[in-house]
Amino acid sequence: MKKEETKLFREAWIHYVYHLQDTICKALEAIDGKATFIEDAWQRAEGRGGGGLTKVISNGNIFEKGGVNVSVVYGHVTDNMRKHLNMDGDTWFACGLSLVIHPINPFVPTVHANWRYFELHDADGNVKDRWFGGGSDLTPYYLFEEDATHFHTTLKKQCDAYDTAFYPLYKKECDHYFMNRHRNNECRGIGGIFYDYLRPIEGRDADYWKQFSMSISSAFLEGYLPIVEKRKNFLYTLENKYWQEIRRGRYVEFNLIHDRGTLFGLKTNGRTESILMSLPPTVRFEYNYRPEPGSEEEKLTKVLLEPKDWA
Repeated sequence: MKKEETKLFREAWIHYVYHLQDTICKALEAIDGKATFIEDAWQRAEGRGGGGLTKVISNGNIFEKGGVNVSVVYGHVTDNMRKHLNMDGDTWFACGLSLVIHPINPFVPTVHANWRYFELHDADGNVKDRWFGGGSDLTPYYLFEEDATHFHTTLKKQCDAYDTAFYPLYKKECDHYFMNRHRNNECRGIGGIFYDYLRPIEGRDADYWKQFSMSISSAFLEGYLPIVEKRKNFLYTLENKYWQEIRRGRYVEFNLIHDRGTLFGLKTNGRTESILMSLPPTVRFEYNYRPEPGSEEEKLTKVLLEPKDWA
């Protein structure tokens, strides 16, 4: 792909993710009915290239804290990036959307998603490597199997339109990736799909993977909002909130120890506020906590240790 074609390719993806951000935020505001997203446009400091737009919602009827962030960033490949991220090139470019939504009600699941495009260039600015990555996953605090089935079926439908091998492959990668290995291989949630390093190959060029990522990301609201609508008015107790905060603690552990996006942002001197927007507002770390045998809380933990096929 020539430099001019590369520029147009990037611009199409950038335009798409900003439009997607606007669409998702408007839909979340509508279902919340109270809170609105505040906008924070930012630029990378100290001469580093690019910036983005972070949108944050808090203290709503439904959503306690959430962020939908677009970043369009670039720079030189540093020795730190070569060592810790295994990158071989002179310059890099990345553009993507990432979101995390933390509900108030423990019966409404937390959701996470990101869709991104990355380039590596040689010293003359020619693209030497490029790939797409992303996916979405669900983190419930109480297990409703019909919710898990709906979320996964929505993703499977989008994957199957491209290749019926995609969903089982990317579902397995999601279960493997969103796992706290230091917690006896406990999954963070009930998964979804996760894919990375989708590079152009014969028969599937960069545009193919761009269209695939657009299809997957455009179905996000279809997969999540019906679950929110179904669970948002469930009555809950202080004990339910206590359990939610215990599980949020595991969410924090994954993001700070294992998450590639967090590590990439920190290793490239990214914007800390945007990188850590995924963290929940309140968490609880209790020593050696175990749910009551036979409880709904224990039911969830058993599924997190043995991922299921939901679709």
